Amino acid sequence: MGTFANLHEQNHRITELSNVFLYLIEDRAMCDTEVACDVFLAYSKAVKEHIELVDRKLCGKLISHPDQAVKNTANRFLSGSSEIKRIFTAYLKQWCSESQRELTIKNHYDEFVTDTRQMFTLVLDRIERETEHLYPLIRRLEGGGQKAA
Repeated sequence: MGTFANLHEQNHRITELSNVFLYLIEDRAMCDTEVACDVFLAYSKAVKEHIELVDRKLCGKLISHPDQAVKNTANRFLSGSSEIKRIFTAYLKQWCSESQRELTIKNHYDEFVTDTRQMFTLVLDRIERETEHLYPLIRRLEGGGQKAA
């Protein structure tokens, strides 16, 4: 799983899960369903795997590049990953019991839906930055090849 096609496939899956979950949670009753929880846990797993892959395979490779601008780009993405992981961990702790496979929602619309929209936007913005900045950089450095790592 190192090709751009696979990374784009991951991006598509995360986007799709995000859209479905955001649609489901508009109705409070849907938040308590097993299906909504399954979608959310799949989303959570996909985001974690994607960030780990990008950090390890792409940024890990760029961090040792001789060009300082390339290293700086890698450092910015790694720093962004750390921040997203921190925010995502806090979000999961507040709204989900992964061990019990359930969402723990107290204040539905004022807090949960708002926090979820913000968290999902943060992830989707990250994916957009990868697509617009990181992937083209890797392609340029590798002479237009399709292999990401």
